[in-house]
Amino acid sequence: MGNYFSISCLQYASTRNEHKTLEIIEKWMVKAIGLGAELIALPECATSLHENSSITKEFASSEEKNISLNFFKKTAQSYGIYILVGSMPIKQKKKLVNRSFLIGPEGEIISKYDKIHLFDVQLPNGHTFKESNTYLNGTKAILAKIKGGDIKVGMTICYDVRFPKLYQDLAENGAHIITVPSAFSPITGPIHWHTLLKARAIETGCFIIAPAQNGIHECGRNSYGHSLIISPWGKILADGKNRNGLIFAKIDLDDVNKFRNSIPSLFSKRKYSTNF
Repeated sequence: MGNYFSISCLQYASTRNEHKTLEIIEKWMVKAIGLGAELIALPECATSLHENSSITKEFASSEEKNISLNFFKKTAQSYGIYILVGSMPIKQKKKLVNRSFLIGPEGEIISKYDKIHLFDVQLPNGHTFKESNTYLNGTKAILAKIKGGDIKVGMTICYDVRFPKLYQDLAENGAHIITVPSAFSPITGPIHWHTLLKARAIETGCFIIAPAQNGIHECGRNSYGHSLIISPWGKILADGKNRNGLIFAKIDLDDVNKFRNSIPSLFSKRKYSTNF
């Protein structure tokens, strides 16, 4: 019979202006709903992307005053769908948090996750990113329950994908799906993106849902695109490549247990000593 669940990832380039970006999102959401999507997933920096830390802080708001969050809550309720808001900058103390929201079909916030691993790197082309100048890191792994608790969703964001223990912890505690909303660099993307996400799927026996920013933004930044939906076997079910729009897949959640029963590596760990 199968235990099917329909998912769509939206792929676009966030602008500086959240109202302008929301118009883009709404257009593709309508198309995703028309396809029968039960969960619509948006990328990291879902509603805006700015040149630097000071501008990001200037335009950020608290959760209570966030215009975009209210829009997503109303949309989820109107259509009876789940929406993953990949992330938005939310004011917290003197800095911000890079927060992902999972919104339910009643318009309620089911769960929220603050990005744990911040993107502090120097890339081979000389570009330096210091996300910790803008954001406080999260400290808590999050496992959300949807569809009456029948589906467990692990929430992560972008750079988290390089830290496999987080994904294994989510899977060991029952995750069927792990979300990885991202704004990946075109420098590392061609070499790392597909490999990392497929590895996380295979290691955990989870479906990986990775909506991604794509193309050149108003602020001048370039994002890699290639939103992905990946099966527990590591099979790519949908790839957004470098096109703005959406991807869609109807996944069979029974595949999670089938994979884990076939290759039970997640639960076959052994303790070992070392000589170093």
